[in-house]
Amino acid sequence: MKKLILPILAAFCMIGLTACGGSDSAGSTAADAQTAQTTVTQETAAPSTDTTAAPEKDDAALPEQTAASEAGETAEGTGKDKIVVYFSATGTTKGVAERIAHVTDADLFELIPAEPYSAADLDWNDRSSRTTREMNDPDVRPAIANDTVDLSGYTTVYLGYPIWWGDAPRMMSTFVEAHSFEGMTVIPFCTSGGSPIGQSGSHLAAQAGSGNWLSGGRLDAGISEDAIRDWISGMQ
Repeated sequence: MKKLILPILAAFCMIGLTACGGSDSAGSTAADAQTAQTTVTQETAAPSTDTTAAPEKDDAALPEQTAASEAGETAEGTGKDKIVVYFSATGTTKGVAERIAHVTDADLFELIPAEPYSAADLDWNDRSSRTTREMNDPDVRPAIANDTVDLSGYTTVYLGYPIWWGDAPRMMSTFVEAHSFEGMTVIPFCTSGGSPIGQSGSHLAAQAGSGNWLSGGRLDAGISEDAIRDWISGMQ
């Protein structure tokens, strides 16, 4: 009888051990899978600790480059026979020049000084200010930063500037001496607090040495387009 019972007991023990071993293995596999899933989730959701950003493309200069390109196209190759060329230190002459260009359907070109004029430079009460010194020396020729305008093909040039000390700014002398006005009608105009155009146009005509220069005139800062038309008609 004992011989029969011992094999039966041994068989039951083997079954129990197998079941225990299988349970541990399955539990370990499930735990490993859960751990792996948690690790993947954490790595995906965790923020990067690398704070070094790639350099961004610098597009800040693009609008400026586009504006410069458009200004060049306006001054050249449009097929128009009139152009308004002007220098404006405070914006007053610019407004008048824009209205003349609109009324006459002319191209428009602004002369920019290589060294911009500050408020202190424009102080006419200061005998040592830059403009005072320039206007006291008829030989001074301030540089122009953008004198790229091609006047060939134009028949009429409106030339605008503020009046400084009864004359055109010396930078206008720089401009007219650098260009030929042969075969063109040149109409100077100025803006001022009250001073007339005086001999400024005649002085520029002598410095240019070419072109048919009209007397031109002083135009108020707030002049209307109708008044500009009347002014132009009066010169013809």
